[in-house]
Parts: sequence; C-alpha cells; structure tokens
Amino acid sequence: MEIAVIGCGYVGMRLAARLAARGHRVHGIRRRIPDPAPFEAVGIVPLELDLTRPETLDRLPDTLEGMVNAVSSSRGGVEEYRRVYLEGTRTLVERFTGIRRYLHVGSTGVYGQTGGEWVEEDAERRPATETARVLVETEDLLLGAWRTSSFPAILARVSGIYGPGRGHLFRRYVEGSATMHGDGGRHLNMIHVEDLVRLLDALLETGVPGEVYNLTDDAPVRQRDFLLWLSRQLGRPLPPPVPGEPQGKRAPTDKRVSNRRLHALLDYRFAYPTWKEGYAPLVEEVRRRNRPPSDLTDPPRSPSIVPPV
Repeated sequence: MEIAVIGCGYVGMRLAARLAARGHRVHGIRRRIPDPAPFEAVGIVPLELDLTRPETLDRLPDTLEGMVNAVSSSRGGVEEYRRVYLEGTRTLVERFTGIRRYLHVGSTGVYGQTGGEWVEEDAERRPATETARVLVETEDLLLGAWRTSSFPAILARVSGIYGPGRGHLFRRYVEGSATMHGDGGRHLNMIHVEDLVRLLDALLETGVPGEVYNLTDDAPVRQRDFLLWLSRQLGRPLPPPVPGEPQGKRAPTDKRVSNRRLHALLDYRFAYPTWKEGYAPLVEEVRRRNRPPSDLTDPPRSPSIVPPV
C-alpha cells in the first residue's frame, strides 16, 4: 500500500520504518524536517505538513490507501490538543474520504476510573482532565464517521509507552527526582515501544474498522511495586512519598487496562509481555553507566572448544 504516517516521532518514525521495510511506500510526516537523511536512509519519503494548517495537506498524494495518525500535541495544553487532535482529525476525515485503512493512535487516558478495576474497550469513558475530554471527542468523531459514511477508522488506545530513551517514572527515578504519590497504590499500565510498533502494524492490516483496541501489555503494576523493583535492581532507596495525587495530564486515575480484545484478534506473542522483561535491559544499561571503568571489560577467558552443530 501507499501509506502516510502522520507524526513521525518516537513511535511514528519506528512504525514508518517498519512499514517501509515490509515493502510499503511510506510518506513520513512531521511539521518540520530539518534533515531528511534519517527518513531516506530507511526508505521513508519525508514530507513536511501541519494538521493545524489544512492547506498543507495538498502535499499528500491522491493515491494514498492507508493512513496512520500518530500525531503529538508537543506537550501543549487543551487548546493545542483541540487543534491537533480534534480539528486535525476532522480535516483528515473530510479530505480523505476514499482512504482504505485509517489507524488512529489514541490513549487509554480516556478511561478515568479510580477504583483499580479492569477496563475493557466497552467500559465507560470517564475523562479526568480537559485534554482527555478532547481525546474522547476525537474518538467520537471517528466512530461517527464510520457509522455515517463508512470511514474506515480503527482506534488504538495506547497505554504508557516506554523503551530506550522513554519512560517517565523510570527516568525520574534514575535522575533522583521521582516521588511516590500517597501509598503508591495506583496502577500503571505500560507497553514497550517494540511491541507497540508491531501491534500498530498488525492493526493497520487486520484491525476491524469501527472497533477500538487497547494496546497495553499483560501486567498492570502498582506504582509502589514498580518503584520497589527498581530500588532492588539498582540498589537505591525508594523515592519519598508525597501527599495527594498527580495533577495536570497525569490525573489521579487508577485502572487496570485489559488487552483481551487484542489477543482475541491477533495471534501475537509480546516480546515484552510484562514491564519486568521490558525494563530489564534498560536497568542493565543504567548499571553499566554507573560501573567503574575497570569493571566494564570482562576478564580474559580460557579458550573453549565449541562442539560442531
């Protein structure tokens, strides 16, 4: 297929490269591309455009068959969310009525449950912040377009993404600035970027239009248990507890996100089924950085004879 990946950031760039490696013609889109070389090196056609400026969409080819919307608000507030997510999506739906596959990369932040309960895709959405409300409006726009005009929208609700260079609480713990809110009983839901990219690729191909899928690993974990594991792995103290709950975009929700529908659709085995497998190499990298230089080289080993295979 000829595919546009809108928002070639941490996730989108990896997905675009994977799609290109599988033989698709991929247009990788960002607001600004100061250097096209990283795109071209992995077979992606770089293209500058901005969803908040609809006239720039004229640069997209009319031959597009698939589209992945993985845009980011660049950590903006509610008005930026509205421009990028809601109005940007509305523009795409109105302009690309002949598209065959459309994958929306959303967020499990639309679930605002606070009792630690399991939530599946049909659970009530309870957005706890103004930005989460915009995400709900964007979902409703896409689902409405599917019902009224068969716009082939597939919705992916993605939990907390982590991987090399990414992982909010982990990075703060390593930097020494992490805190534990209350008793640390709130659940964290996560997915490794490698699994996320593979699953997005699979959903673009086999996801059912009009359906919603939770993209998260198999093991939600309480904040205190995650921090305790890090403490033991790195030999550091637990971060200090602070009263109250996180504010802003990290509102005090507490839910365990189920991926049962995803498993029912796809014959997929997670590379990192739980956060422990996913964070183990990241923890080891921290250990390596903190070792004395003399410990970074393995001692000489005696020659060994390897039997023929």
